[in-house]
Amino acid sequence: MLISNNITHVVLTGGIGSRLWPLSRKNHPKQYLELFDGQSLFEKTVVRNEKVSDKMIVVGNIENYKMSNDIMSRFNKAYTHIVEAVPRNTAAAIAFAAFASKSQEILLVTPSDHVIEGSDLYDVALKQAIELANQDYLVTFGIKPIKPETGYGYIEFENDDVIAFHEKPNLEKAITYLEKSNYFWNSGLFCFKSEKFLKELEKQEPEVYLASKLAWEANKNGFLDYDLSLNIPSISVDYAVMERSKDIKVVAAHFDWSDLGCFESVYDYLVQKDYPIDSNRNIVIGTSKHTTFIGVRNCILIYTDDALMVLQKENSQDVKQVYQQLESIASPLL
Repeated sequence: MLISNNITHVVLTGGIGSRLWPLSRKNHPKQYLELFDGQSLFEKTVVRNEKVSDKMIVVGNIENYKMSNDIMSRFNKAYTHIVEAVPRNTAAAIAFAAFASKSQEILLVTPSDHVIEGSDLYDVALKQAIELANQDYLVTFGIKPIKPETGYGYIEFENDDVIAFHEKPNLEKAITYLEKSNYFWNSGLFCFKSEKFLKELEKQEPEVYLASKLAWEANKNGFLDYDLSLNIPSISVDYAVMERSKDIKVVAAHFDWSDLGCFESVYDYLVQKDYPIDSNRNIVIGTSKHTTFIGVRNCILIYTDDALMVLQKENSQDVKQVYQQLESIASPLL
């Protein structure tokens, strides 16, 4: 796929990755961890989309923009940095990028903390999405599921038409979705013209649109005003626009994808990459100290300088509860 002057890659770098505590912290969230072939997920995201466009917008918060800049300094690539004074979720983050772009510019919006493999299939999906975006559709990407997953939302579709968005299911429902051929994972990847997105946001969530516009117009070198930002309702782009617009299309993609949102996903990724594993499929992350597991299977030991966690792989979603408990006591471990 050749570089296009009409496409801007928008990278969203917000998010803490609370289900990957204690590796992921507020001052060093998962998208900056160099756990993945010696690269961070942020860096992989930039590399993966370099050939799509020579224009790029990084939307992040005041806590992480320096880490993003450090990684971007490795690339000979011009980019615009939009720095949020306070996180206001993805609807506002994408709105800022749209305000910073020309009206007919196509925005390819990607999170910075996903793993995508299978470049040929990725290119096919991008081509389809760009063609639909040029027809004034808001495009989302569905990912063919490989297992019953309770941590992702699902998109029900027919051809490229979205029938319904479904919340994260219980296991029984996830198994049912897997048995059907038209329920794909909701990836959080999007493609649309900036003007089209802003018109839909203004129509569906006028308060978010107006408050975001005021905050953007008062920006200073990409830095947004704190008080104006507080006026923006915090709402995801899915709820604000994608699940409510009548101009939605889905690209049913078949590339390998994971948001690495929990340690089970990290475990599966690392094992696939021939990461060391014992005979009972236990692994250690974060230390080279000799570690022995006895009488347990499918466990992960996560080691940092100030915290240690032992986790049954299948209980990875429960890590968020630990994070919330620490948050409730304002623990310095966050």
